[in-house]
Amino acid sequence: MTDTSVTSYTCPYCRGTSTGAEATCPSCGAPVDIARRTTSGWTELPAIPDLTRIQLGHSSAQILGKIAPAADIKLAAGEGVYFPDHNLLWQEPTVEVSAMSLRGGWKRMRAGLPVVMLQADGPGTISFSHDTPGEMIAVPLQPGAGVDVREHQLVAATKGVKYDWYDSGIWFSTRGDGGASQSGGAGLLKMGLDLAGVDAGGRDERKADETQWYYPVGQHIDRFTAEDAPGAVLVQVGGNAFLRDLADGESILVKPPALLFKDPSVSIQMHVEFPSAGVKLWRTWGNRYLWLRVRGPGRVALQSSYDRLEDPGTDFRESCEFTQHVWH
Repeated sequence: MTDTSVTSYTCPYCRGTSTGAEATCPSCGAPVDIARRTTSGWTELPAIPDLTRIQLGHSSAQILGKIAPAADIKLAAGEGVYFPDHNLLWQEPTVEVSAMSLRGGWKRMRAGLPVVMLQADGPGTISFSHDTPGEMIAVPLQPGAGVDVREHQLVAATKGVKYDWYDSGIWFSTRGDGGASQSGGAGLLKMGLDLAGVDAGGRDERKADETQWYYPVGQHIDRFTAEDAPGAVLVQVGGNAFLRDLADGESILVKPPALLFKDPSVSIQMHVEFPSAGVKLWRTWGNRYLWLRVRGPGRVALQSSYDRLEDPGTDFRESCEFTQHVWH
């Protein structure tokens, strides 16, 4: 006789299926049957409740804390995780930790990324913390599925998930220090000093001729792909996380540092807004706005707290391809 009391529940956040009998999704830890959707189409990714357990194959993770959460992962024999070394909080002596070499070490070093990641093998318990305030979310991956995560957001990932990284393709360069020494009031001051016979050039002029590079979304993006078995990626969120499913060809503009993760099918491109302006009496930083054009199909997730976007405001010396709009 078939038991018809067992139902199938699909989590709206990670798309994992379960019976729905538990209070939280066993794949990502999100509360079951709690709709948090805005009128603009964004779904709030709820914070994993304190002490929630997430199943990771035969292993399990328990999320601790609310302000700067940690993840205690109880590893079964034969299973493991990998992680940036600075995320390690504590471990049992039975857990074996070793180095996991990465390709492109020199390039990663120049970009400020870990040159060597660590990997941990069970049995035993090991704990991680990103050491930043916000939330921690789990992104489950079914075999063959992948996710692109903004650099420096990774907490840990299961060993069955392949790790790779690629250039973000979002960049521009400017000449010197933003032109502050040659524009507006600074330029008038230099003119006065020159008339008075005071040498105000030298180092400042050399600095104004240097090329400076900027990467609004980060120089690289991490890509995680599940191979033969399901896996999961733990990601740290600044503030709160919001998810939106974009249709094929649908695009939105977001602040570049707000990008948290996206499906590999989602493309990104730099977009620049140029407000109309009269005479520029000071620096030009107020006359350009940098955006990230995100185009579907696929999911994109944002974080509500992020680093300030650096933009000197001066003309691009070189840049990636970008779309633009000039205000009238």
